[in-house]
Amino acid sequence: MTTTVRIPAGWPATEERARAVQDELRGRVVLDEPGPPPGTGRVTGVDVAYDDERDVVVAAAVVLDAATLDVVAESTAVGQVSFPYVPGLLAFRELPAVMAALEALPCAPGLVVCDGYGLAHPRRFGLASHLGVLTGLPTIGVAKNPFTFAHEEPGAPRGSSSPLLAGEEEVGRALRTQAGIKPVFVSVGHRVTLENACAHTLHLAPRFRLPETTRHADALCRRALKTTMA
Repeated sequence: MTTTVRIPAGWPATEERARAVQDELRGRVVLDEPGPPPGTGRVTGVDVAYDDERDVVVAAAVVLDAATLDVVAESTAVGQVSFPYVPGLLAFRELPAVMAALEALPCAPGLVVCDGYGLAHPRRFGLASHLGVLTGLPTIGVAKNPFTFAHEEPGAPRGSSSPLLAGEEEVGRALRTQAGIKPVFVSVGHRVTLENACAHTLHLAPRFRLPETTRHADALCRRALKTTMA
C-alpha cells in the first residue's frame, strides 16, 4: 500500500525553528524502559529514498515477525521533501514520509528500527528519538557509520562491542553483527535501553551486517522510488 504524504501543520521550515523543536522535544525521550524482549512480537524497519531532481522522498515501513524474521506487512509513502538538507536536521526531511508509511500499516509496528541515529546525534535527538517521541513507539537507531563520535574497534567475534563516545559520554555502541565484518552503530531512540537495542540488532542480523528490518525497508523504498519515476 502506498500513501501520499501530507506535511504536518506547523512543520519547521527554517534551521532555527527545527533546532528549537529538537530542544523542545528532547526532554520527552524515555530512557528508563527496557523495551520489548528481542525475538518477541513484531519489529518494523523504516527507511527513505530520494529523487533529488524532483524533490521527492519515498519512505518504506516493513513489519517482520520478530521470532522468524518473516515479512508480515509493508507500506510506502511518497511526498515532496519537506526540509532542506542540513546535517543534524535530517529528521525534518524524513519524518513526515516515515510517519505516513507507519500509519498506513495494517498492524501495529512494535519496535521500530531506524537506519540512522537516536541519542548518537550532536544534539542527542536523532531520527530514532524524534520518531519515538512523536509516535510513542519504542525505537532504536542502527547506523552504518559513527557520525562524529569516537570508538575503539570492537573485537572480531560476532556480538563484540565498544562504546560510541562523545567525550566521556556513551551515546551508543559499535556492534559487530558478523565476525570480521565492520561494525554497525547502535543507539537508543525511545523507550529501549542500549543493552536491549544491541540485543535486538544482533537478533535481527543473523546472516548479514545490517539488520533484516533495514535490508527489507531499504529494498522496498528503492523499488517504490523507481515506480514513482516510471
